[in-house]
Amino acid sequence: MSDLEAALRRAVGGEVGFDVTSRALTTMDASNYRRVPLGVVAPRDADDVAAVLDVCRERGVPVVARGGGTSIAGQATGTGVVLDFTRHMNRLVGLDPEARTAVVQPGLVLDRLQRSAAPHGLRFGPDPSTHSRCTLGGMIGNNSCGSHSVAWGTTADSVGELSVLTARGRRLRLGREWAGAPEGLRDLVDGDLARLRTGFPDLPRRISGYALDALLPENGADVARSFCGSEGTLGVVTEAVVRLVEAPRARALAVLGYADEAGAAEAAAGLLPLGPLTVEGMAADLVPSTEGLPRGGAWLFVETGGDTGAQARARAEAVVRAADVVDALVVTDPAGQRTLWRVREDASGTATRMPDGAEAWPGWEDCAVPPARLGAYLRDFRALLTAHGLRGTPYGHFGDGCIHVRIDFDLLTDAGVARFRRFSEELADVVVAHGGSLSGEHGDGQARAELLPRMYGAQTVALFERAKAVWDPDDLLNPGMLVRPAPLDANLRFAVLPREPVDVEFGYPSDGGDFSAAVRRCVGVAKCRTTSAAGSSVMCPSFRATGEEEHSTRGRARLLHEMLAGELVTDGWRSTEVRDALDLCLSCKGCRSDCPVEVDMATYKAEFLHHHYEGRRRPAAHYAMGWLPVWLRWAARTRAAPVVNALASVRPLAAVAKRLGGIAGEREVPRLAGETFSRWWRGRRRGTAGGGDLVVLWPDTFTEHLSPSVGRAAVRVLEAAGLRVVLPPTLRGRAPVGDGASRSALALLTARRGRVCCGLTYVSTGQLDRARAVMRRTLDLMGPVLETSAPVVVLEPSCAAALRTDLPELLHDDPRAARLASRVLTFAEALERHAPDWRPPAVDRPVTGQTHCHQHAVLGDAADRRLREAAGLSGELTGGCCGLAGNFGFEDGHYEVSAACAEDQLLPAVREAPDGAVVLADGFSCRTQLEQLAGVRGRHLAEVLAEGLEEGLGGSGTGAR
Repeated sequence: MSDLEAALRRAVGGEVGFDVTSRALTTMDASNYRRVPLGVVAPRDADDVAAVLDVCRERGVPVVARGGGTSIAGQATGTGVVLDFTRHMNRLVGLDPEARTAVVQPGLVLDRLQRSAAPHGLRFGPDPSTHSRCTLGGMIGNNSCGSHSVAWGTTADSVGELSVLTARGRRLRLGREWAGAPEGLRDLVDGDLARLRTGFPDLPRRISGYALDALLPENGADVARSFCGSEGTLGVVTEAVVRLVEAPRARALAVLGYADEAGAAEAAAGLLPLGPLTVEGMAADLVPSTEGLPRGGAWLFVETGGDTGAQARARAEAVVRAADVVDALVVTDPAGQRTLWRVREDASGTATRMPDGAEAWPGWEDCAVPPARLGAYLRDFRALLTAHGLRGTPYGHFGDGCIHVRIDFDLLTDAGVARFRRFSEELADVVVAHGGSLSGEHGDGQARAELLPRMYGAQTVALFERAKAVWDPDDLLNPGMLVRPAPLDANLRFAVLPREPVDVEFGYPSDGGDFSAAVRRCVGVAKCRTTSAAGSSVMCPSFRATGEEEHSTRGRARLLHEMLAGELVTDGWRSTEVRDALDLCLSCKGCRSDCPVEVDMATYKAEFLHHHYEGRRRPAAHYAMGWLPVWLRWAARTRAAPVVNALASVRPLAAVAKRLGGIAGEREVPRLAGETFSRWWRGRRRGTAGGGDLVVLWPDTFTEHLSPSVGRAAVRVLEAAGLRVVLPPTLRGRAPVGDGASRSALALLTARRGRVCCGLTYVSTGQLDRARAVMRRTLDLMGPVLETSAPVVVLEPSCAAALRTDLPELLHDDPRAARLASRVLTFAEALERHAPDWRPPAVDRPVTGQTHCHQHAVLGDAADRRLREAAGLSGELTGGCCGLAGNFGFEDGHYEVSAACAEDQLLPAVREAPDGAVVLADGFSCRTQLEQLAGVRGRHLAEVLAEGLEEGLGGSGTGAR
């Protein structure tokens, strides 16, 4: 233990982390930069902060205050001690509805403040797109803004008072009229009044530099306001009094379509006199699908408010009338508005990949110009991009003249980095020529501070340096930011990564087969750190259960980055730090769809486990549950299910078996079916085959051995819909009527032996060699099916997702894998595509439950929603993850996190469901979790529809659905 660490442990009541994991998690923010800290401290209170400053000042160690770590300019990274306020100093201290103020700690996440203020009809005005994870302290440090700044301004406009600790330990209470100002600050201002009055651009989003002009007499000598945007370089905020605004009771969203972004940009300023709440702009390049949007190549999102829905709508319609648009749409439905806003909020992530898959990076993420100059500025900006052979898609706060953009800089080579510097210098001149600010929201940090003389001139920058010296004469706080900055092309986080592709098992098709590029997908915007899943979203259940950064998708990606870098995590694939962080990854695949840049941590985990345990003994659970298909087939062949079930019911024997198998003692071992699904299939009496389409029903391991009732129900429904159902690969009996090719292929199938398997359990435990062997055998067995046009219907969502994604990505060298993946359909998709005229039984009951996380992430549930609606199954299923997640929830040491994940959304939804509600759970894991934690029986949609058919509720006829 170093002297610094020992001193901090003696002085501080909060956690002190000098271990590899703690440091690796804070090497980066959401910028292009990386610095390795000495350690991380999570202070419990202001006294802890003061103690850290004392210890570090005595030893000359820098201190960096960090909130949510989503800063885009590098200011949340440092080489000394990082203060993490999110763990303890994250409280809403008080809220006064009458005064419309709140007292907050720096680690409080903005959404938590918004939720507390909402019942009083109030809200905090600024709302960055990272509102679900950014902290108030970080917002004050960067003077954050958000989409509603045209109505409610920046964070500085909403700050009343600040409790601040200086680097030398003084406790200040900053306000107006020099309240709490450090000694010497007033003299600095009085000595340079002319420069302060003339040297600062007048525009709504001028964030660059220190806001020293707020200290002018005519501006009320607002010391608190002047402190905002100082990026942790002047003092450390320990508490803040912030002002709240009245939230509109109703809102409407006018989406205005323009031919291109220049047209949208030039129109934005003209809408401001109408008093909108937002004027946001984005072009078609950043929209995954234009479905639901009006015609156009670019759009303005103009939100209006009112006391009533009619008033808000009338104001939105007035905006449409005043705008010269290609097309327009007014949305008053809150759900519809949320869907559209999600497109805009995810742009900071989706912008990191160009349409052709090339990587794009921040660096010029948020410069701002006067709104009336925005159209002209964008034309010059585009011309400069072209001149340098670069690409980027601007979007952002058009009403405030603030532009976000990610550019396809090559930051991996010396030549690319040199071009990055030249472009940055030239663009800074363009911004200044238009009367703009180098930063319009996210701060200067390292990305732009070096260029501040181009904006302010050398004398004003020298004034900034003098101000820094007044507040922090020892240069202890966040050195290298804002004044005396590090070069903009130093400390790039990519410099430490290997230049040659890493030898890996999966194909990583979206990243050119490069595992390093896959890991680079995580840019740090931290959508995975949300404390509550919104709507149908899944990511990241383990973070919501633990609140720990290492159990977020971002945290795990950071550790993988450091593993590849080899500087901090030095033992590569054998790293215990990476292993432990990945241990609580549920492999829910939620990040594959919910992460704006589609980080796929489930695949990265499987890849890591494969290499980590290569040539070594694995945990017992990998053998017990990874090889589950083998054990279950053995039990079926020997007809040992009754014996296994009997032994599992004897508690002492079950406890020994669970201990040997690495299974959590709290778990009950699921009972094996007395008759497998395939055995039932072979023994059932078949009627005359119908004349509908042929479908191949996949006998997945769970349906086959643990829930054959689901398979039987699916056969009942599919055949009632007129479809011809067969099973691979050992078909028995008469081949169904069909074309010659189909009959020939099915005849071959009848003669083959073996069992198909998607390989899921081997993939999830990282046994990729075994998974590959199982998958190749499956492709051999499925060869005759692939010669037909028959779809493959998979009832278990996790198995369907494995066939759709893991199969072609692991067997990327086998064209049969892609062919089989393209044939996979869910139960609902098969009915919709191959029996479009069939009408399901009218069940007419409410439903509750949860969309399977793999279905959400990989398969989609649109067809399921339509099928439920047609059957009269009303209500929405929750998002999140059940927490069992295949082998995860059964593994020893995972029970508490597994149960916490279930309590996030699934169990509350079931408890709050109306009487008579059907509990839908298409996944075996979800049904098992419901049974073991809530004593509730969940059912597959096929079972519900089959029951409706048996009860004579219809469904055998045809007609429009």
